[in-house]
Amino acid sequence: MSTVRMKGSLTRAASNRLDGNREMFVKPIIANVPTRPELIAPGKTKDDWRDFAKKLIPGGDEVLWAEAFDSFLFGRLRSRYIDPITAVRDGSKWTGEGFTIVSIQCALIEFLAALRQGKKFRHENPVPPHEYKNSRDLFCDFLRRIDPFDKLFTKAKAKDFYANVRCGLLHEARTKGDWIIWASGIPAVDCQRKIVYRDSFQDVIERYIHDYGLALLKEIPLQEAFIRKFDDLAT
Repeated sequence: MSTVRMKGSLTRAASNRLDGNREMFVKPIIANVPTRPELIAPGKTKDDWRDFAKKLIPGGDEVLWAEAFDSFLFGRLRSRYIDPITAVRDGSKWTGEGFTIVSIQCALIEFLAALRQGKKFRHENPVPPHEYKNSRDLFCDFLRRIDPFDKLFTKAKAKDFYANVRCGLLHEARTKGDWIIWASGIPAVDCQRKIVYRDSFQDVIERYIHDYGLALLKEIPLQEAFIRKFDDLAT
């Protein structure tokens, strides 16, 4: 008898909780969230970019291009990619953090490749020449053609890395094709042994960013691509 009453009591309690949950769904409490401008870099809004871009001229003042790199691009990369990678690495307990680090690195590489060409990703019906859908070609061409990555990758090795590291991590949260991730070593990506040395690879990526910043001061095609990319980020 007592067992039946206990079950009934539990059933009524569960029913009451369910009714309460239904009430919450029927009458949600919506907090007043203040609106704030969307930042495309620390302290930089879309409007800030639009205003600054009016002063940027391909082939123009190197001081302005240095400011564009420092304030908009590097600020964005540091806050959204470089600093988070550093935080994960510095807090590492050697229990698999490399998967997080290399996942971020792969997302960063695709952004850097798109930035270099001034392209934006469009999931359907991309309009050439400044939109793309096939990330494999963009990603692999960047790795095998652009210094310092070209010292690590051939066309075949870039495709292997893309399929089994980049896509494995971003789509399945794993590496495939016998690839593994270690902390540091030489070369930064050992395609023969199928090892990504996460910290060494980060050094390669940051070297590229530094060299890109210097090239941006003078190379008109990079400047034109930079403007296209940030115009898209500011839409």
